[in-house]
Formats: sequence, C-alpha cells, structure tokens
Amino acid sequence: MAKDALMDFDEAIERFEPVLGFEVHVELATKTKMFSDAPNFFGGEPNTNITPVDLGLPGSLPVVNEQAIRYSISLGLALGCSIAESSRFARKNYFYPDLAKNYQISQYDEPIAFDGSVEVELADGTMFTVPIERAHMEEDAGKLTHVGGATGRIQGAEYSLVDYNRAGVPLVEIVTRPIFGAEHRAPELGAAYVQTIRDVVRALGVSEARMERGNLRCDANVSLRPRGQERLGTRTETKNVNSFRAVERAVRYEIQRQAAILANGGTITQETRHWHEDTGRTSAGRPKSDADDYRYFPEPDLLPVVPARELIEELRAALPEAPAARRRRLKAEWGFADLEFQDVVNGGLLVEVEETVAAGAQPQSARKWWTGEISRIANAQDAAPADLVSPTQVAELIALVDTGDLTDRLARQVLEGVIAGEGSPAEVVESRGLKVVSDDTALIAAIDQALGAQPDVLGKIRDGKVQAAGAIIGAVMKAMKGQADAARVRELVLERAQA
Repeated sequence: MAKDALMDFDEAIERFEPVLGFEVHVELATKTKMFSDAPNFFGGEPNTNITPVDLGLPGSLPVVNEQAIRYSISLGLALGCSIAESSRFARKNYFYPDLAKNYQISQYDEPIAFDGSVEVELADGTMFTVPIERAHMEEDAGKLTHVGGATGRIQGAEYSLVDYNRAGVPLVEIVTRPIFGAEHRAPELGAAYVQTIRDVVRALGVSEARMERGNLRCDANVSLRPRGQERLGTRTETKNVNSFRAVERAVRYEIQRQAAILANGGTITQETRHWHEDTGRTSAGRPKSDADDYRYFPEPDLLPVVPARELIEELRAALPEAPAARRRRLKAEWGFADLEFQDVVNGGLLVEVEETVAAGAQPQSARKWWTGEISRIANAQDAAPADLVSPTQVAELIALVDTGDLTDRLARQVLEGVIAGEGSPAEVVESRGLKVVSDDTALIAAIDQALGAQPDVLGKIRDGKVQAAGAIIGAVMKAMKGQADAARVRELVLERAQA
C-alpha cells in the first residue's frame, strides 16, 4: 500500500476548515437480541447465540425487544433529543455476508430520537457543543474472520468464516450534524466526543461500551473546505475506529491527507476508509453510498413504535448526572490536579475509581492503584483493568495498606493473587502468609543480628552517619522476607544502635 502524501497539520488547518461528523454505534446490554430471544452476551462459541430469526430462515418473524426500546429512549433523552411520538423500522438493503437475510432492520426517516446536543469537555476544560441529528435503533451484523493472507482483511484471504452470534444484537446509532469550529482541536474533539458518549451510556447502564469488544464503535467523517468557502467539501468516512486514541489519530490523518490532495489540485473521493493502527494510516474501502442506494422501505413485519408519554417522563426522571458535570464534581471532591484527573479519564477508569472511593478508599490511593499497578498488569495481559479486579477488592487492598497490615510491595503480591483467582485480598494475605510483621520483638531480634554482623556499619551510625542505617534496614527486610514496615525498622535500628 503506497504511502499517502501528507500536509503539515498546522498548515492544513491554516489553509482549510475541517468539518467533522461522527456516527457512533452503541451495542445495548439487553439479555436478548433486538428481534429474537437469542441470548446477547460477548464471547460465546461461534454460532451458538442464534435462532432462526438471526439466520433469516423462511417463516421466522422478528419481535421487538421492549428493553431495547426503553434503553434507546433513555439514551436519546440523555443526548438532549426529542423522542418521536411514533417511529418505525425500515429495511436497509445491500449485500451483507454476515446478515443472512441480506438486509438490516434499521430506522430511516422516522428515528426514535432526533434534534439533540451533547456538551463535550476538552482536556483544558473548554466546553464544545456537538449537535446530534438523530439516534436510531437497528440490529448489528455478524462477524467475519478472514483466514489466510498477511493482513487479516479480505484482500489476500483464502476463505472467510462467519459467526452469527453478533447478528441481531441491538444497536443505537448516534449521528451528529456537521460539526464546525473545531479547527486545530478537531482530532482532540473527536476523541473527547466518543469518550463522552461512552460515559453517557455507561452512566445510563444501557451498554458496557467496551471499544475493544466492539460494544462501541465510531465512524469518523472528515471533510475540508478552503477558507472563505461556504460549500462543504467531499467527506470520507473512516469505519469502525475502536479506541479514543485511534479516533484522534484517524481524524488528524484524514485532515493531513485530504489537505495534501486538495493543495495539489486533486479531488477527494466520497468513500469509506479503513484505519490501520499499526501504521497510523487510513486506506480506501468502498465508494460511499447515499441513502437512495440502500432502497429503504418500511419493515412490513413490525408495527411502529409508539411510546407512552408516561414512559418517556419516567425515563427522563431517572436520567443520571451529565458526564461533564459529573467529572467536574468528582475532580473537585477528590481534590485531584488536572493531570491526575486526566490520567483517570484517559485510562477510562473514572467509574472504577469512583466505586473504589465509594467503597471506602481515599481518592489518591484509588487513583494510584487503578492507573498504576492494575493498568500495568492489564496491559501485559491485553485485558481491561475492570476485568481483573473489582473496586471492592481494590478498596479492601488499600485498607490493608492503610492499617499497616501490608506494605506497598506486599500489596502488589496480594493483588497478583486476587487477579489469579485466589480469593479476596484478606484471603490471599492469609493463604500466602503476607501480613506485615508488627511484633517489635521479632524485628529487634533481626536488627540485633544484622548490627552484630556489620560492626563497621554500627560504628558509622554511632558516629552520626545515619544514612549508613540503610544497609541494616535492607538486611532486616531481607530476613523478614519483606514483611516489615521499613519506617518502623529504621526507627528501631537507630534506637538499637545507640543502646
């Protein structure tokens, strides 16, 4: 794949105005699928979470998932949208190798939610209003695995495997209106917007919103227009970008790529594009279809969705705090510096830290463990931190450190045991015998032995060179297998040396 010519980002922004648009797909965490009673969960054996409806078998008919409707209304309300008095499903037709009936049940001209906006907070506290055109319900497609070839894509593959487990999973697609005015912060805004959507759906409890699992996916639309021009440029749509960092990088790349083409007198092709995390580049996909090409028509097997006003108001009353307001409140309550709080937010650990604090831990300790050791282990295991340990377990671990039952070093060993499934922190401490030795008698015995073995060090300490005590402290900690409070050992060493 030939490398694209790129313009310097600052020059690109000076010459062209970037216009953004995002389509975020949110998989809903219902127990069953959108139109069938097949179970909806991640990680099942291929082609086991399926029914005749999911496979499009003749005679099978869809039935709307009521919980998915409720979740969709809640999400629409949280995005400031109006909820339609009546909305309906439509068939979106084109070749889907991973949707067996060869069309997708979606919503077209009558979405359930429309005309909203969401406040997005950038890293420095700047607020940006992103306009929402619509949020509509649909079903997800299955998953194709391309076997053979070097890239894992269909090009060069020997054959493809189809897993229909995801086919029919309920989705809400959130579509923005064109976003103007982002300028040089366009890449940052893209990442912050998707993160805000993730925070919203998590707060609502309607989705796990795990980007690495595909629960939340972003299609990033970018176009450029020369400064002073009113007509919008031709857009490209980078599909299924699955991390905040990737959204930021993909938007930046497309701005630089398109600017180089336009500056050289070329034209932009309206197309979908693929993001390549390994190279940090996009590549051409297929020409982007307009709505007419999908041959939408009303789904004849489903009635319109007509939610009662009472239901809408019930769901409105249950809405949680807006993400931006919640972040500002938590930052103030925890007393975090800007960089400390941004570490938590960037790590996607706000919920975990909040729940750990609610379980009794101090905010700084919760932040330290989640953004430090837990994230380090999660990265090494290619897992999400929240999959390894619960906030309650982390709070219990911190409490053991705070009471002096564990040192940080011992606590890291306990954490490893908890992650390995050996039980709660207290159970791991007991089974591994990791509790700090707090008996001064045992410590004094070890100190006296170390001082006797190193009389030269003892002499230095008595001469006032207290830094020499480090050698004795190290020997005692080794003798106690790390199960001693180093500060207490230091106190006793200095006392015994002068005895």
